[in-house]
Amino acid sequence: MLISVVGFAFMNLVVKNLKHIPATELVLFRSIVSLVLSYIMIRKRKLNPFGNNKLFLILRGVFGVTALTIFFYTLQELPIGSAITIQYLSPIFTVIFAIYILKEKMQPIQWLFFLIAFAGIAVIKGFDPNITFRLLGLGITSAIFSGLAYNCIRKLKDTESPVVVVFYFPLVATPIMLVFSYFNFVMPIGWDWLLLLLMGILTQIAQIYMTKAYQHSQMDKTAPLKYLGIIFAIAFDVLIFGVVYTPLAYLGIGLVIAGVVLNLLHKSIFKTI
Repeated sequence: MLISVVGFAFMNLVVKNLKHIPATELVLFRSIVSLVLSYIMIRKRKLNPFGNNKLFLILRGVFGVTALTIFFYTLQELPIGSAITIQYLSPIFTVIFAIYILKEKMQPIQWLFFLIAFAGIAVIKGFDPNITFRLLGLGITSAIFSGLAYNCIRKLKDTESPVVVVFYFPLVATPIMLVFSYFNFVMPIGWDWLLLLLMGILTQIAQIYMTKAYQHSQMDKTAPLKYLGIIFAIAFDVLIFGVVYTPLAYLGIGLVIAGVVLNLLHKSIFKTI
């Protein structure tokens, strides 16, 4: 999970520096790189590229593509820290969907933790003029679809290799994003090509290690490590993009992380009783 966090952090930085390229096109290039790398790894390991549980593999791809496309858009429009903080709501939706998909139990106090997290988003929204209701809604929508995708990953843990699970993302994304990109394609120039390649490689590394983490342990044990990414996000915003965070913005970020982590820790403690 730590390797995944670092990979995603620098991927976010690359996406932020490619703001002039549409989010759908970024997902397309990211998918092409991932498609090639995943297929090479699958052939090397002599795996079946199409997997066993095709329904949940396809659903994982659809949910993941939707979540990533919307997240890339909010990442381009908002400070990295703000976009990521909203995306950090995804474990809340992961837990809620897990009740129905994975048949996991949820305790009443967890709703209090969810309220703390959403209160944090309200604080950030109230004191960050960059976060419009439209961008906030898109960010939450991305988190919802991420929650669905994570549940599909857990559902596939006993039947699929992490590489096959990752392979289905570009397998689904590439044809869809080709259609979208046809209508608003922007030709990359100069260093854009290197950054696009780097984005694909970083994402491939991050996705594979995240998938391994979720498949080989309970979500409540690995997911808290994901929030170390906010350190990278704020550092990038402050040191590279000159973003100034107010004390209340830090409070809001802290509430979101506290609400989600408390929920995950509570689940972990409850399972040991």
